[in-house]
Amino acid sequence: MNGQTVYIVDDDDAIRDSLRMLFTALKISVETFGSAAAFLTAYRRDWSGCIVLDIRMPGMSGLVMQEELAKRRIALPVIFLSGHADVPIAVRALKQGAYDFIEKPLEAEILVPAVLAALEADAAQRKRQSGQENIALNSNGPLEELTEREQQVLRLLLNGKSSRYMAEELKLSVKTIEFHRAKIREKLGVTSLAELFRLFPNGL
Repeated sequence: MNGQTVYIVDDDDAIRDSLRMLFTALKISVETFGSAAAFLTAYRRDWSGCIVLDIRMPGMSGLVMQEELAKRRIALPVIFLSGHADVPIAVRALKQGAYDFIEKPLEAEILVPAVLAALEADAAQRKRQSGQENIALNSNGPLEELTEREQQVLRLLLNGKSSRYMAEELKLSVKTIEFHRAKIREKLGVTSLAELFRLFPNGL
């Protein structure tokens, strides 16, 4: 789809093979990786599309990879694959900016629409970013909408910090940090951390 690719990151050979066949049959470009490290090593800045990521993997887990993506400002939408017991972890992943999560066993009628939506979101954000490249994000830009505290939270968000870390750093409660995060999303018109990275590709 418009040069986009679905990047499958899962240590299960059978799942990688089945998903490759599924998306290939749908004429969607797909690449598979057996570990988070393999994806991060291969990643190039011009990649577009979305990541389908298993939460539980040996070595670097899906959640740790999500944190690493944030640190590297890799803003591809992430769809997590999780077992039933992983649902609370997946909810945490969503709060940290994941696009969606799908429970195993995987069903094509659930996974495919989620992937197509993530691809559309990625394309829309890239289009929005290209239109904002010449907009100065300073005193006459979106930052003017944020309070000083919200800008502090945003800066930490863009540095990949968790809500708990920010609460300790700013001497606030986690609940207050979550409130500020919600206000930032509302004021800047974004719905995920990935969109924030695209809006502020060079941080603050």
